[in-house]
Amino acid sequence: MTIVESIDSGSLPVVETFHSLQGEGSYAGRSAFFIRLGGCSVGCSWCDTKHSWPSDVHPLVPLEVLKQEAQQAAAAGAAFVVITGGEPLEQSLAPLCEALVPSGLPLHLETSGVGPLSGAFTWITLSPKPHRPPHQPVLNACHELKVVVHEASDLAFAEAMAMAAVRERSAVQPPPHLLLQPGWACPDGQQLAIDYVRRHPQWRLSLQSHKWLGVR
Repeated sequence: MTIVESIDSGSLPVVETFHSLQGEGSYAGRSAFFIRLGGCSVGCSWCDTKHSWPSDVHPLVPLEVLKQEAQQAAAAGAAFVVITGGEPLEQSLAPLCEALVPSGLPLHLETSGVGPLSGAFTWITLSPKPHRPPHQPVLNACHELKVVVHEASDLAFAEAMAMAAVRERSAVQPPPHLLLQPGWACPDGQQLAIDYVRRHPQWRLSLQSHKWLGVR
C-alpha cells in the first residue's frame, strides 16, 4: 500500500509511539507524547533512527488509534504531542492534526523541511540539512531553527539558514529560536558549537539530554 493510499484510508505508517520527556530544543525536559512516522528520503549518514527511513515496513496505524493514544498520554501528564520521524512532511499531516485535536494537546512538529508544510502546529522545529535544503515556507513558519554541528561548514550553513528564516517572515512573526546541536559522539562538533555559542549570543546550545540520561 502506498503512502497516499494509507492517508486516504485514515492511517499512517508509524514506527513507534511513546510518552517520555522532550530531550532537546527549547522544550527540553517537558513531558511529551511522541508519534514517530515512517518514511524519510533525506538520508543523513549520522541519523540515529535509520530504521524509520522505509515507510512500507512499518504498520499502518489508524488515526483513530493515534487520537486515543494521545488522549491517554494527556491524561497521564503529557504537555504536548511531538510529530517526528523519519521525515513527517513526506506525509500529508492535516488529517493527523485534525484527528489529534480532541486530545487537547498542543501539536509540535520536528522536520528537516524538505516536504510541503501541512497540518496545523503550535510549534515547528526545523532542523535543516545542507544536502537537502528546506522549503522556504517551512523556514518562514518555524519557531525554532536547530542545526546539527559536526564540522566548521555547519556553522556557516546555520547562519545562512538563520538569515533565510527571517528574510520573508511577516512583521508580526517573531524570529525563530536559534540552536546549535553537536552531533552525538562528535567531540569536534561539540567544541565548535560551544565556542560559537560563546561568541554569538543569539545562538543557544542544544543537547540531546535524553541520550545522556538514557531515557527513550
